[in-house]
Amino acid sequence: MAAQKTKGPIGLADFDPKENQFLDLWFHDSVEMAHGYRMSIKIKDVLCHYRSRYQEITIFETEKLGRMLVLDEITMLTEFDEFAYHEMIVHVPLLVHPEPARILVIGGGDGGTVREIIRHPEVKEIHVCEIDEEVIKACRKYLPSLASSFDDPRVQIFYEDGAAFVKEHPDTYDIIIVDSTDPVGPGQILFQRKFYEDMKRALSKQGIAVTQCESIYLHRDIIRHVSSFAREIYPKVRYYNTLVPTYPSGIIGFFFCSLEYDPVEDFSEQRAARIEGLRYYTPELHRASFILPLFGEKLIYSK
Repeated sequence: MAAQKTKGPIGLADFDPKENQFLDLWFHDSVEMAHGYRMSIKIKDVLCHYRSRYQEITIFETEKLGRMLVLDEITMLTEFDEFAYHEMIVHVPLLVHPEPARILVIGGGDGGTVREIIRHPEVKEIHVCEIDEEVIKACRKYLPSLASSFDDPRVQIFYEDGAAFVKEHPDTYDIIIVDSTDPVGPGQILFQRKFYEDMKRALSKQGIAVTQCESIYLHRDIIRHVSSFAREIYPKVRYYNTLVPTYPSGIIGFFFCSLEYDPVEDFSEQRAARIEGLRYYTPELHRASFILPLFGEKLIYSK
């Protein structure tokens, strides 16, 4: 795996936590970013490392960034900055929809998205569709600051394929949040036109879908592809960003796909003021996150 000592490579299978104090061990994200650079994080310990039916699951204790979840050698989150991602994927749509009662989360097995959803008293029911039960088990044990949210009585977990799940629940959800991995392996179908069409049918009449959709610096072909069909399916489509230092390029974006409400004109500052414990989201940042650089505007909104 992409971890090494200063004097040569070391795989996680060779790592002995009892001898960790003698090692200078770094994790290198296996995704080689565009333009030939990679991210490296110094780690102190390997808390768990095993292969589930779907993927390789690893949780590290890092030197400076808290605990880190890695799936198939790709960084999913660190405790250091995960709030910037989870607050923006959740509070933007939930503060736009006036009555977000029924929510579906596709993916999100770490629990961070659900943690932010349960801050909203208007929410009555949260369905989580996570294909890999082992991710939730590992995060419950090693990332309780996120995964303890699954204990909320409003949460029901389904260990199923998200693309199939939305087909089976037409006209059901006020908001769908797709907290997915990158478009490789099981996550690839979540970036396709058919899935976006099925999501639309699963939404209630005034529903909103928000999907994780990569970095405008590093994943332009993916974003252009999704934008090309999303704008044909949904009446209102906007793209917005958040800043997450441990993600590729430090920026990650979301597509906001709405059947009625505008993400900038229709969100509730009054409800936002009642949410406690936020570290990233503000109404000002909500508005600003939809302002893109010129190349981003052309990438997403050009015909």
